[in-house]
Amino acid sequence: MTPTLTALLCLGLSVGPRTRVQAGTLPKPTIWAEPGSAIPWWNSVTIWCQGSLEAQEYHLHKEGKLETWDSQKPLEPGDKAKFSIRYMRVIHTGRYRCNYLSPTGWSKLSDPLELVVTGLQPKPQLSALPSPVVTSGGNVTLQCGSWLGFDRFVLMKEGERQPSCTLVSQRAPSGGSQALFPVGPVNPSPRWTFRCYGYYNNTPQMWSHPSDPLELLVSGHKYQRILIQVPVIFLVLLFLLLFLLIRHRHQKKRCKSGDSHPEVDTGTLQKSSSSMAPVQEENHNAEVRESQPEEDIQMDSQATASEDPQDVTYAQLNSLNLGQQTSAPPSSQSTEPPAEPSVYAALAVH
Repeated sequence: MTPTLTALLCLGLSVGPRTRVQAGTLPKPTIWAEPGSAIPWWNSVTIWCQGSLEAQEYHLHKEGKLETWDSQKPLEPGDKAKFSIRYMRVIHTGRYRCNYLSPTGWSKLSDPLELVVTGLQPKPQLSALPSPVVTSGGNVTLQCGSWLGFDRFVLMKEGERQPSCTLVSQRAPSGGSQALFPVGPVNPSPRWTFRCYGYYNNTPQMWSHPSDPLELLVSGHKYQRILIQVPVIFLVLLFLLLFLLIRHRHQKKRCKSGDSHPEVDTGTLQKSSSSMAPVQEENHNAEVRESQPEEDIQMDSQATASEDPQDVTYAQLNSLNLGQQTSAPPSSQSTEPPAEPSVYAALAVH
C-alpha cells in the first residue's frame, strides 16, 4: 500500500503543475540567453522571458525538475523578466522553458532553451577547404577536428545565439576525429566568422573550449571594398589640395600687405634726428672749434657775408649724423660769434 500510495502521490505532484501549465491559452512567451547559450565555465549568463504587458509574474522551468526553477516579477514596461545565473557550472546546464501568469490565467510554455557550459576540454582546430577565400555566392567546407576523438562537433556562427549545425564525428585520416560542415552560399554580407566545439555523447552539455575564429573572405566583396575606398581617398586628397591652396593664397596676401605697408615717415625721422642733432653738434662743434685755426673761421664768415642776402643751402657736417637744412645766412653786421657755434659748408645757388 505504501509504495502504491507514494507512486500515486508522485504522479499527482508531477501531473498537477504540468496540467495547470498546459491548460494555458495565452500566447507562449519568447526565451533567450545573453550573451548566448554556450557559456564559458564560471561566467555569468542572463535568461530573458518576454510575454504580455498584462503579465503579473514569470516562471522559469528546467527540464527534469518538478518544481519551478525560479520566478520573477516583470520589469518595466512589464512584458519581460530577467533570470540571472552568476556563475555558470555543470548544474546549470540543461533545457529551460518559461511562462507567465496574467489576470486571465497562465500562458503556454515557451520553446526550449538549452544552456551548455564550455571550456572543459582542449579546443579543436577549424579550417576551410580548400581556402577561406570564397567567391560571392559560392560554397565552402569547414573542417573541425581534434586528436581527442570527440563524438560530435558543433559549428557556431558569430552573432547567432543557437548553433548553426551539429554533426557526428568521423575518423580523420591523420588520426583523431573530425566533422565536415558544408557552408553556403556565401554572400558579401554579413560577416562570416565561425568557431567550433567538440563534446562526448555521455556529456552532451559539456563542451570543449571554442576553436580559434575563422573568417571567410568573399572575393567579390573585396573589390567592392576597394571601390568604396577609392572615393574616400580622392576626397581626402582633394581636401588636402584645397587646404594647401588656401594656405598659399593667405601667405601671398600677407607678402603683398608687407610690400604695400606705408613707409616710415621720413619727416618724423628727420624731426627726430634734428632734435637729437643739437646735442651731438654741440659736442662735436666744441671739439672742432678748439682744433680749427681762427683764420679758417674768419674766411668762412667773410665768404658768407659776400653772398647775396638770399636763402642758401647749408650742409651741416657731423661725425655721426649728416643733416640738411635751409636757413638764412648769418647777418654780416653781427661781429659776435653765434651763441652756439656750428660748422657749415656753404653751397652757392647759381
